[in-house]
Amino acid sequence: MGSRRFLYVALATASLWGCTGTIGDTGPSLLGEASLLPQTIRAPLRRLTRREYDNTVRDLLGDTTSPARALPSEELGNGFGNDAGSLSMSTLLAEQYATVAEDIATRATATPAALERWAPCVASASPASEEACTRATLTSFLPLAFRRPVEPDEIDELVLLQQDVRDGGTYASSMAAVLEAILQAPDFLYRVELGEPDPERNDRRRLTPYEMATRLSYLFWGTTPPPQLRALARDDGLRTPEQVRAQAALMLEDAQARPMVRTFFNGLLPIAALGDVHRDHDLFPRFSTSIAGLMKQETELFAEHVIFDGEGDWVTLMTAPYTLVNEQLAAYYGMSGISGGAFAKMPVDSTKRRGILLQGGVMTGTTHANTTSPVARGAYVMRKMMCVNIPLPPSELADLVTPPPPYSGTTARDRFSQHSADPVCAACHQLMDPVGFTLENFDAVGMWRDQENGATIDASGKLPGYEEGVGGPVDLVNAIAASDEGPACFTKQWLSFAYGRTFDTRDKGTLQAVTSAFAAGGYDIKDLILAFTQTDTFLYLPQDPE
Repeated sequence: MGSRRFLYVALATASLWGCTGTIGDTGPSLLGEASLLPQTIRAPLRRLTRREYDNTVRDLLGDTTSPARALPSEELGNGFGNDAGSLSMSTLLAEQYATVAEDIATRATATPAALERWAPCVASASPASEEACTRATLTSFLPLAFRRPVEPDEIDELVLLQQDVRDGGTYASSMAAVLEAILQAPDFLYRVELGEPDPERNDRRRLTPYEMATRLSYLFWGTTPPPQLRALARDDGLRTPEQVRAQAALMLEDAQARPMVRTFFNGLLPIAALGDVHRDHDLFPRFSTSIAGLMKQETELFAEHVIFDGEGDWVTLMTAPYTLVNEQLAAYYGMSGISGGAFAKMPVDSTKRRGILLQGGVMTGTTHANTTSPVARGAYVMRKMMCVNIPLPPSELADLVTPPPPYSGTTARDRFSQHSADPVCAACHQLMDPVGFTLENFDAVGMWRDQENGATIDASGKLPGYEEGVGGPVDLVNAIAASDEGPACFTKQWLSFAYGRTFDTRDKGTLQAVTSAFAAGGYDIKDLILAFTQTDTFLYLPQDPE
């Protein structure tokens, strides 16, 4: 159809707005120099993620088929799949967008009822009134799709497209071509932010009210701005930081914000692919993909409960003496007192499990075979929960860093202590292994064990940087919860997720300020999320593009 020409506009725009940024190591101190101040830095052009695409199409057209499943998975980039610098556009992806747009447009015009959802005047349109109907439809729909007011010539161009296709087809097919074009336009696929002059300072630009409405909506609800935000933008009600925070607080309290929290924890924790985990049935007869899926739900619902319904703070997230399970998962863990498929809050044996890190799904997700790996678990904790950069080994050390054979020692401590004794390996392993050893009481399917191969497990270890040893998994999570680095790392992870890009060295000032506010507020997680809407990075754009 004629709308195919919009593919090349999208590609050209993606190239024009290059999205790569400078990525820096945070160095030995996560917060960096104490003198660093928050600053306004480049806001990359953000392409809609598959989740955002599906939600947007759902809310614009009522299409609940999740059409973006046909698109390739996002590059992880910042670990959450929403890193603008990794969301590039290729010719192949543009063609896939064309196919998806055509399918959506076909469904949206397949029946009179579907067509009338976004083009209400179609039912009564006659050949003489089709142009007026098309203009009326675009006047209403195009600002929703582009998330901003539109210019008359933008509507004129699409009306011409409709008339061109109409000459050889039906009115419905011509409107389908218009919708295809809209769904492939850069202003739909990308969250374009140009800003406007800031009357208070000439070294930065402030977001327009419509751009701010878009930032808020995609951060908290993962979709196009709802009517109330569009109304605020129209009435100039999103200008001040106070106005922005007030709307952010309202959106965070809405049930539509809960998927945002699930998305964050699916990126932070190794649970996203739990439904695909398989283990040897002879070794783990009670484990199944169904149980793995329930473990994923457990972690998601636990995080939601703590943040929205429970205590709400970081320490509870890490050390809570309870979890959420249903009857099937409770039976797997050996817990009683719950029936049915609904998840409910249940106490855990707090000498063995506490908080989100020690849940069965996380312990299963940090294991990549039928035997546990202290290296893999320790590396995960240090990288994701403490933000310690552990570089991957160079290719010439590949033979040295392969996991030791399972028969080379009775317990994982025996196997990996021998494995990491080589001086070449020791530098990195001394950061990972002592942490991983503290988690060895959990087997490859997240169940507690006191012995491995008939030998008693020694779960003692150490958290790098701390003088006192760690006596096991509960001691480990208590130490992380009490550390300065743990909540600082949690803040950094939220920064990357909330801003949709990889942490930049220039973010250190913002990180420092928000982390300090997080601590001063008793580590309240909702307050942390709201704090990200009050930074210069969220509220402003730099004066000059980089």
